[in-house]
Amino acid sequence: MMIRVEEKISLKEQITLLNKCVNKGLDLNLELKKLGLTYEHLRYRNYEEGKLANNDYVSIEDLRQTPKGIPAVSFFSGAGGLDIGFDYAGFNNLASIEVNELFCETLRLNYPDHLVIGPPDFSGDVKDRETIAKVLKKTLGIKTPFEGVFHGGPPCQPFSIASNQRFTKEDENFKRKGFEDKDKGNLLDDYVWFITQFKPKVFIIENVPGLNEIDNGKGLTMSLEQLTKIGYNISKPQVVNSADYGVPQKRLRLIVVGTRGKQKFLFPETSLFQTPCFDVFAKPIDDNLNHITREHTAQSILRYMELDFGQRDQLGRVDRLNPFLPSKTVIAGGTKGGGRSHLHPYSPRTLSVRESARLQTFPDDYVFVGPSARQFTQVGNAVPPLLAFKLAFQIYNQFYG
Repeated sequence: MMIRVEEKISLKEQITLLNKCVNKGLDLNLELKKLGLTYEHLRYRNYEEGKLANNDYVSIEDLRQTPKGIPAVSFFSGAGGLDIGFDYAGFNNLASIEVNELFCETLRLNYPDHLVIGPPDFSGDVKDRETIAKVLKKTLGIKTPFEGVFHGGPPCQPFSIASNQRFTKEDENFKRKGFEDKDKGNLLDDYVWFITQFKPKVFIIENVPGLNEIDNGKGLTMSLEQLTKIGYNISKPQVVNSADYGVPQKRLRLIVVGTRGKQKFLFPETSLFQTPCFDVFAKPIDDNLNHITREHTAQSILRYMELDFGQRDQLGRVDRLNPFLPSKTVIAGGTKGGGRSHLHPYSPRTLSVRESARLQTFPDDYVFVGPSARQFTQVGNAVPPLLAFKLAFQIYNQFYG
């Protein structure tokens, strides 16, 4: 399959137009409109069409299982990456617990019949243990032991290299604080408290690899020992690459799975080949929501168009993706600054939220609310739903099937 937009402008004409905008201070977007063109008609100097000889990519939309009736509760839900994975695997998500009000809006929009424990109705802060526990018991009728699944990823910024390298080395935030972070570093202990209170049949802890590296794994080990003492059989913390599980993106995540019982969780088998991101850009986007592309300046396009596959624009700190390889990790951007994305492999522009969401394997009908920068944050913070699906499907087969 070839990727192609009907050509209406040659490379020579493109360069002439860009230089004209730079020299005369013209708005590139307006000049393109005058010519009946869009940013999609612009090209890299090194533009390579191509196709894949073997392509085994399967989107999460094609994998939905019939409902199994097995309950699940989501902690630190974010925009719903784990929730989607368990939903598509046939689990019944009873509730999502999330502290960020905008993320809660996204969850409620996509799951209108699903209880979201978060602003404005609740605080959604897992530190407010007793209040949330009361909602789980009184509103949902959850009893101990809980025969379903708890899944969640405590905020990873205190353990993340990428998060902290946004700062200069002199900034106190440059060094990963890990469990010393007073605001987020001990949220794992709050999650462990809920597990000890309700004793779910299975739990998942998801995080960045730094959770097991920041102090040589001591903090994580101490937390897990509390659960081992009450009878949980816990898998060895394992770092997985999402690209090995069908996700068209290189993304390393630390996964821990525990269960009440003698059987220890066995991770699903990895794919023989990593999934390239080709299909994300081969599949038409049409009128899908969250597909608003940035209106770059002519100066930016002149820099971008000189890049080869995989090459970085140092000034903008963005990379041109190679469609024949998994994408580089989709990033969230700062909590206060703007979200940013990689460069499209065929058009010299950054990706839209929808394209980034596809790299993360969100279904196309899953909608993100809020300003564009915060949509990028929601997408970049999420667990790839397809990875979550593979884990959930494996949990079902091992412990419920």
